[in-house]
Order: sequence, then structure tokens, then C-alpha cells
Amino acid sequence: MNQPANPPIPPEESLIEYPSAFPIKVMGANADVFIDAIVEIARAHDPQFDPAQHLERRPSSGGNYIGLTVTVTATSREQLDNLYRALTGHPQVKYVL
Repeated sequence: MNQPANPPIPPEESLIEYPSAFPIKVMGANADVFIDAIVEIARAHDPQFDPAQHLERRPSSGGNYIGLTVTVTATSREQLDNLYRALTGHPQVKYVL
């Protein structure tokens, strides 16, 4: 079932100023294929995304999982909503914050 889109928020009521750097935390298996998938999703929603500058990695203490902080350039609420949907819908993603 499709969820209704979030209603537009007038710019004066938004808590986010666009464009702005927007960090998103993503957790999944500590594997290159997971990291590559997240980079691909980030680039699909922010073509200027550069993982060398805007991707932080934090392996779990056991090394089985990795936390990624992906900082994208947010240009609209719609862009962020679509990015969150793509991340949370990916089968390798455990959590998105």
C-alpha cells in the first residue's frame, strides 16, 4: 500500500534551510557491497555526493556491522523523503537515523 506523501511545508515553517549539509546515519553489515550500495543510493539523490569527503565509517565493536554517516546536500523535503525511502527499503540496511 502506498503511503501518502508528506504535505508541503512552507519554507518559513521548515526546520531545515535548503540547500544544506544533512547527515544521515545508516547501519548494516560490514561489507564492501553494503557500503557501495549506500554510496550508490546517496549519489542517486545527490549527484554531487563524494564519499571521500562525505562518508564516515564506524565499525561495530565485533566488526560484523558498520555505521555510516552519509552527508548529502539537502535541496528539498521531497529529496530527503525519497532518500530515506530508498535507504530504509534496501534489504541490507538495518537502521536509518
